[in-house]
Amino acid sequence: MTEMIDLAAQARLVARLGEHTDDALLEAPTPCEDYAVRHLLGHLVGLAGAFQDVARKDLGPVTGTAPGSGPRADVAAGWRAELDRNLGGMTEAWRDPRAWEGETQAGGVTLPGAVAGRVALNELVLHGWDLARATGQDYAPARADLDVCHALLSAWAGDGGAGGTGDGPFGAAVAVPEDAPLLDRVVALSGRRPDWTPPGA
Repeated sequence: MTEMIDLAAQARLVARLGEHTDDALLEAPTPCEDYAVRHLLGHLVGLAGAFQDVARKDLGPVTGTAPGSGPRADVAAGWRAELDRNLGGMTEAWRDPRAWEGETQAGGVTLPGAVAGRVALNELVLHGWDLARATGQDYAPARADLDVCHALLSAWAGDGGAGGTGDGPFGAAVAVPEDAPLLDRVVALSGRRPDWTPPGA
């Protein structure tokens, strides 16, 4: 039987980050190149909605469109409530055992449901870090969630661990010490610099 992962804790963490993001920071830069905070939040709103369809195997344009192939995401009026609602729906969709069985589609890629669920968690962890760094908020995902992301990203990078230079979906991993905090190693495997801070900070 496929091991299921509960997205609830990480979804709540991202929702709190959104709730405490001041509107004055919407134009601030983020670790995601060419994304201001408003675009990152719009992306989070969209991916939380899309991964509900991924879990339900409701395949169509939402699950079949490659990341970055459409207009840049942005927030709209009421985005905090929409983000909270979509994150809640995403959590519930992945609590259905059927979501973890068979194959589904995400970002135009066909993959096992068990992998897609881990990708969903990874998206929340990485973009949660992006948002926390951009807005100066504390960020401490659960160790179990970080372990899942580290295993997924290590496999993608093909190097068996952090600090390597293998290429995954995010490009080359950033080298970090082997004894770096687990969150830093996860971030580095995604091609991000764990020491990123907003310009001028």
